[in-house]
Amino acid sequence: MEHILLVDDDPDAGLAYQKELEAEGYQVTVVNEGQAAVKQIKDESIRLVILDIRMPDMDGIEVSGKIMSLRPGLPVIIYTAYDSYRDSFLSWAADAYVLKSPDFGELKNKVKELLSRGKE
Repeated sequence: MEHILLVDDDPDAGLAYQKELEAEGYQVTVVNEGQAAVKQIKDESIRLVILDIRMPDMDGIEVSGKIMSLRPGLPVIIYTAYDSYRDSFLSWAADAYVLKSPDFGELKNKVKELLSRGKE
C-alpha cells in the first residue's frame, strides 16, 4: 500500500481528502502544519506528498523546499484553491499543481501518475 503525506491546515478538508484517497487504496497520514510535515517527511515509507500552499506556520513553498533537501526526488503535489500561484509553480520543488475540486478527480489522477512514475 502506497503511503501519502497530506498537509492541509484545514482539518475538515484534510479528512475529506484522506477518505477519498484511502478509498483508492492508499495509506494517508494527515498533518495540519508545515513544521509537522517536515518532521513526518523523514518517514521513509512516505512515497508522495500533497501540500496546501497557505498555512499559518510555514507556507507550502517553504515546505516543498525543505522536502526537496531532505528527500530529493520525492513527488510533491501542490493542491490549492488559489489559481494565482500556477504561473510561479514551476520554480518550486513540486511535480504537479492541482486546484482543489469537490470531485477529487484531477488529484486522484496526479497521485496515480506520480506514484506509477516511480515504479518504472
